[in-house]
Amino acid sequence: MAHELEIMENGEASMAYVGEVPWHGLGKRVPADLSPEQMLKAANLDWTVQKVPLFYNVESGPVMTNARALVRSTDQKLLTVVSEAWKPVQNIEAFEFFNDFVQAGDMEMHTAGSLRDGKMVWAMAQIKESFELFGGDKVDGYLLFSNPHEFGRSIDVRFTPVRVVCNNTLTMALGADTQSSVKVNHRQIFDADEIKATLGIAKDQLAKYKEQAQFLGSKKFMKESLVEYFNRVFPTMSKDQVTAENIRKVPISRQAEEAVSVLHTQPGARFAEGSWWHAFNTVTYLTDHVLGRNNDTRLTSAWYGQNRVRKEKALELAVEYAEAA
Repeated sequence: MAHELEIMENGEASMAYVGEVPWHGLGKRVPADLSPEQMLKAANLDWTVQKVPLFYNVESGPVMTNARALVRSTDQKLLTVVSEAWKPVQNIEAFEFFNDFVQAGDMEMHTAGSLRDGKMVWAMAQIKESFELFGGDKVDGYLLFSNPHEFGRSIDVRFTPVRVVCNNTLTMALGADTQSSVKVNHRQIFDADEIKATLGIAKDQLAKYKEQAQFLGSKKFMKESLVEYFNRVFPTMSKDQVTAENIRKVPISRQAEEAVSVLHTQPGARFAEGSWWHAFNTVTYLTDHVLGRNNDTRLTSAWYGQNRVRKEKALELAVEYAEAA
């Protein structure tokens, strides 16, 4: 089976993790007290990238272009083609972002790895804060740093809540006054301190997310509005065609039917059952554990692809329906 997770030439997966074995059982299990630099090495990410001139051949000989190849130090692998102005961020810089938090005891390194043959490197640290609602529904907070070595993609640092009972990666919709993520393009100089200040790291965001979860858990759905909600999250029409009015007139989509079928059997269905928190987590369960070809493609989509966008939309809609309830 093909994996999004990078497999090195020695057969090892480019991944290290704390706790339970993830996805396909790949990677190296490590203690919870590793420093960011130790996690970097454990995950086989202690390599650098450099820009080198890119040439094309003609009869008279090689001609240098204005483009540059981004090449990995360990195996000279071409990761992407960039411009001269493109500023790479080394993996060690991404991991050093967590140093102050780890040393202060506010976080501990949790997972790290490489996807798509080195084009996407990530590091995730668990925040030593969590909350529990509805008689045992626990949500932990994480900070995810994504460092792409690929043209067209930005560095992304985001607060990521995870629902423990089903290991669903949640999302946030805290309003315009609160940023749950910061993106930095590769034309800028990477400034870790500025990102930390902008993001307003973690504790305040987790508290705001708790308020949002409590609100969703306090509002009950009706069957008709629930089906309509799932059809808007998993539409049969294009996003430009979907409106609150016409969605009521179309047949239920196949994925919406799947959502209805797992509504009461998904892990954690007993918590705030019948509420919009219950409905929203049905979507996160489907995207993280059911839809897609396999586990690591699901993770890639949940963090970086269509399903991340879908979950953001699902939360916005859940709040919309809860406010109307």
